[in-house]
Amino acid sequence: MDDREERTWRALQHMQMRIDAELARRLASDASLSCPEYHVLEALTDNPEGRLRMFELGEALGWEKSRTSHQVGRMVERGLVKKTQCPSDRRGSHIAVTAKGRRAIEAAVPEYEAAVSKLFSDHLTPRQLDALRRAAETVLAGLDEEPHEE
Repeated sequence: MDDREERTWRALQHMQMRIDAELARRLASDASLSCPEYHVLEALTDNPEGRLRMFELGEALGWEKSRTSHQVGRMVERGLVKKTQCPSDRRGSHIAVTAKGRRAIEAAVPEYEAAVSKLFSDHLTPRQLDALRRAAETVLAGLDEEPHEE
C-alpha cells in the first residue's frame, strides 16, 4: 500500500470501529439489544414472511455458519426468534422473528437510525454521502466477484 491507501484504510477502520462501539453501547442501553441481535432482527423483518432459512440469514449478514447458529441459539433463549425445521429439507431450519423480537426491533429502529445520523451522516454533505456510497458499492461488487475458499 502507498501512504494514501494506508491512511485511507486506517481512517476507514478507525471510523467503523468507533461508530460500531458507540452503536453497540447505545443499543444495549436504550433497547437492550446487541448489534448482532439488531442485525438478525433487521434481516428477518425485512423479509415479508418474517423468516429466513438459516443459510439465507447467514448470507444476508455475511456470517459463517457457526456464528449464525450460535447467535440464533442465544436469541432463541431470549425469545426474540424461533427456530423450526424446514419441511422441504429435514437438515435445514427456518428462523422466524417472534412477537417479542418484532417489538424489540420496532422499538430500537428510531434510536438506531437517530444514532447513525448523529454519529455518521450528520458529519457529511450529501455529495460526500453519495461518493462514499458509490465507493462502498464498488468495493462490494469487487468482493462479490472474488472466488471464495471453502
